[in-house]
Amino acid sequence: MHEFSTITDSDLARAREDANFRKRLLTENLECLLGKLSKLQRDPKNTQRADQVREGVELAVKLADLLRRIAPQAPHTA
Repeated sequence: MHEFSTITDSDLARAREDANFRKRLLTENLECLLGKLSKLQRDPKNTQRADQVREGVELAVKLADLLRRIAPQAPHTA
């Protein structure tokens, strides 16, 4: 599982110009987020788990929507 990395201004500028880089950046961060959510979901010691999972899921949905918009040729599954 990847760790979240800091996104720099130069990364953002490159993502605006390079569709493949943008897709890779979104995909890697979505995979990392889903892995963290899975781990958080199984952690019985975390008392703020429900709020954190809810926020993470909302972010994951936004990332997935962005990926769908930049790759319209990819088949959509429900």
